[in-house]
Amino acid sequence: MSAEVLSGKGLAGLIRQRAQEEAHALDSQGVRPTVAVVVATDDESTHWYVRSIERAAERAGIDCRIVDLGHDATEQVLAAVLRDLSAEASVHGIILQTPLPSGVRADSLVGLIAPEKDIDGANPLSLGRLAVGQPAFAPATARAVVELLDHFEVPTAGRNVVVVGRSAVVGKPLSLLLLAKDATVTVCHSRSGALEPFTRPADVVVVAAGRTGLLTGSHVTEKTVVVDVGTNVLPDGSLVGDVDEASVSGVAAALTPVPGGVGSVTTALLLLHTTEAARRQARVTGGTVPAVQPVPAGAA
Repeated sequence: MSAEVLSGKGLAGLIRQRAQEEAHALDSQGVRPTVAVVVATDDESTHWYVRSIERAAERAGIDCRIVDLGHDATEQVLAAVLRDLSAEASVHGIILQTPLPSGVRADSLVGLIAPEKDIDGANPLSLGRLAVGQPAFAPATARAVVELLDHFEVPTAGRNVVVVGRSAVVGKPLSLLLLAKDATVTVCHSRSGALEPFTRPADVVVVAAGRTGLLTGSHVTEKTVVVDVGTNVLPDGSLVGDVDEASVSGVAAALTPVPGGVGSVTTALLLLHTTEAARRQARVTGGTVPAVQPVPAGAA
């Protein structure tokens, strides 16, 4: 018996539809949602991803400004660009794309992104607000996991959820989002030792460690729902997650695919976050933007 496949494509479509409706409503009031993506690398996979955001934004009626500073951009140049974009009224969302040039400190740059434009939850202020329940954009990948679980009606309240990985991009913010949904959360990391004592009793296991084949069939049981956040590029150019799909799918209750799982939802959420940011900023400056009907329950 194979695990149920929890594809993210249907949910991503619903979220993109919501973003498009929001964008059109804003546009009718003279507000054109705009996201700026700052890039400073010659990594082709990164440029492919950025182009996919640009195409998705165009289809949704959102302006996407690619600010390509080149692979040798200095920290000072990046800092100046982020300050300028944060101050520019026509830009509603900002993404600082990684990787960054060697020697450039991402932690010193993300704090320069205005929190109201921080649509991917990179600024430490966003994480802090998330921790205390104040309004903030969660990192899109972390939110995508929660949206997928909701979409497929996977219960989390009162359930044991294990998050493998403690990054500021996924693991930490995801644990906060899950706590807000009344899950009992355990975070495992490189110093946790063997994973089986944590993952086998869990109802849900989310793997976001960046290690190919980290989770195998021996780590789960027939009741486990597995969410694979990993994106690892193999020498042949194919994309795989952190889960050994062949062994896990024969044991677990359900599994998200890679590609076609969390990643597709993440991109869609970045568009939705951009429209949400534009709507909030328009209201602050006196705009009157009509509310848009929410996506059907379980979608976003």
